[in-house]
Amino acid sequence: MVNDTTHLLEVWVAGWAGCRGYETRREGRFPAVLRADTTREWEYFAHDPAEAEFGELAAKTAEVPARILTILTNDVPRYTALAAKNGLNVTSASQTMMIVDMETQDAEDPWLPDDDLRWVPSTADGVHHAVVYAGEEVAASGRVFVADHTAVFDKIVTEPGFQRRGLGSFIMRALAAQAFEHDVESGLLLASLDGQKLYSHLGWSTVCHVLMLSASDEGADLSVG
Repeated sequence: MVNDTTHLLEVWVAGWAGCRGYETRREGRFPAVLRADTTREWEYFAHDPAEAEFGELAAKTAEVPARILTILTNDVPRYTALAAKNGLNVTSASQTMMIVDMETQDAEDPWLPDDDLRWVPSTADGVHHAVVYAGEEVAASGRVFVADHTAVFDKIVTEPGFQRRGLGSFIMRALAAQAFEHDVESGLLLASLDGQKLYSHLGWSTVCHVLMLSASDEGADLSVG
């Protein structure tokens, strides 16, 4: 299982864009994604860029308030200071990138904890979806896309009225079972604070912190928004 963060970022961006149908391109050596469904603008990604590289990315980001620069790092103070120096605000600093060896995950379809729930797996455009319903109401959902032998999990959501019933774990296991239709070695995701506890419990480990920067004050976690 490769743990080169620059490479992991490339793979995660490919999988995340695959999950959401986003267009991707390069900004120099760095990946960029057009968030067509939310900001309708470009988001730039970099792992521990040099100060000059950061400055170039920051200038590109600051051209349009809706643009976002996302830095993966374990030196949050350094990039927080560089952001201020380059006129960007920190809009999110609570997420982490997490990784798992897929050999440790269950390849079998899981069982739901309650008889009043049902789950529906589906696949469209290479994206595997898992949705748990209570009657006609969505209780929990998530998706996964495989890129470079890596299952990239995204939008793992348990609706407020259905939390603390094990549905987050169920969705992760259901998606893992679907991902095993491919030749997968690793799992990757970006986790919110709440998600970090769940994923740690499922055997995932933290790679680094995720810092989101923008010329505006608005931001949304990449794991859901």
